[in-house]
Amino acid sequence: MLQIALPNKGALAKDSVELIKTAGYRCKRSGRELRVKDTENETLFYFLRPRDIVTYVSNGVLDLGITGRDFMIEQQANLEEILSLGFGVARLCYAGPHHQYRSVEDFEGLRIATSFSHLVSVDLAAKNIRAEIVPLDGAVEVSIQLGVADVIADLVQTGRTLEEAHLSVIGEPLLETEALLVGRAGILETETAANLFVRRLQGILLARTYVMIEYDCPRTSLEKACEVTPGIESPTIAPLSNPDWVAIKAMAHRKDTNRIMDDLEDLGAKGIIVTDIRTCRI
Repeated sequence: MLQIALPNKGALAKDSVELIKTAGYRCKRSGRELRVKDTENETLFYFLRPRDIVTYVSNGVLDLGITGRDFMIEQQANLEEILSLGFGVARLCYAGPHHQYRSVEDFEGLRIATSFSHLVSVDLAAKNIRAEIVPLDGAVEVSIQLGVADVIADLVQTGRTLEEAHLSVIGEPLLETEALLVGRAGILETETAANLFVRRLQGILLARTYVMIEYDCPRTSLEKACEVTPGIESPTIAPLSNPDWVAIKAMAHRKDTNRIMDDLEDLGAKGIIVTDIRTCRI
């Protein structure tokens, strides 16, 4: 039975569960239970801290897991990075009291509180800066107010938490991170179920970059319309009751949606509709 670790709380957990459910797996928890069994897909889901997921998967206890790139690099784990999932995006940054420190070079001899001791020590060594690292596990931003540290290194998403603590980012990010699907070494070479799981997730992630565009088009503009919406292989074209018009359907890149609609309207297209695609295989 395939064993997969998912984040147990927060936005990372919510986005992970939504992705897995869209892929056709049952992973909804009742209360705070740590394990859910999907009998139909012969899969066990474990709900763990993202930091611990790295340990369980790298040690081969579990097959796959969703965690952050930051945790994987911090723990120097022997994992296969299988998919970037497009959520949980953040930056690992230094931060300190407003206007007190201008650059990382000002950190000489200071105390730096962080949950990422390895990443910070590597960065400081590369910059030839000697500072004391204060290891913490969560709520790092309060360490300065409590007198435990002078500056911090922590994950930043919106920056709101730093602002509330009267802190500002200092220098460039140490790392840009996002949620990853990771696997134990060699998992995709031996596990058919793991490969199926990955293919389903790939289909969803790919679908999020596309939309389906449908519209009615005058036959006189058909050739140019097909150039605007070529689809994957070619657009679907169907006759209408009015012989001078056809219906066209094609997949298109989401980022191009508004430009395509403008171009189609200029060609005389009518009834232009854009819909999301939940999943696809191309």
